[in-house]
Amino acid sequence: MELALELARFNARGSDGGPFGAVIVHEGKVVGEGSNRVTTTMDPTAHAEIVALRDAAKNLGRFDLRGCVLYTSCEPCPMCLAAVYWARVDRVVYAATQDEAAAAGFDDAFLYEEFAKPMASRSLVCTREAGDGEDPFALWLANPNKVPY
Repeated sequence: MELALELARFNARGSDGGPFGAVIVHEGKVVGEGSNRVTTTMDPTAHAEIVALRDAAKNLGRFDLRGCVLYTSCEPCPMCLAAVYWARVDRVVYAATQDEAAAAGFDDAFLYEEFAKPMASRSLVCTREAGDGEDPFALWLANPNKVPY
């Protein structure tokens, strides 16, 4: 946890990104680390947890991060939490709460409220357009070389 907090402190003192840091540990060893890089990379997904997940997956040579623990300076936002689930991380340990993040200007409440609404009631307009041609899912199911995940 101390490394995650030090990454967050470094960013909080400088201009490299928001005040967030994260590390991924596997079998007692740090295999991935990240700090918020949203503003420096112009990537809205470059949250500390996402950066750490990408680093760990690259270093371990696998996208399935079972057996890993994420230590993060703050309770993960909805995007990061979803990514942690997709990566199949075993456990998350966080320091600050989402309420503390909100007090500093990082409020995820809107997202949690939006996700709880039916699709038609959300502020983001999403419409279905099926398209023509072959169904990508049918092609996937028929592909003998696919790598399930």
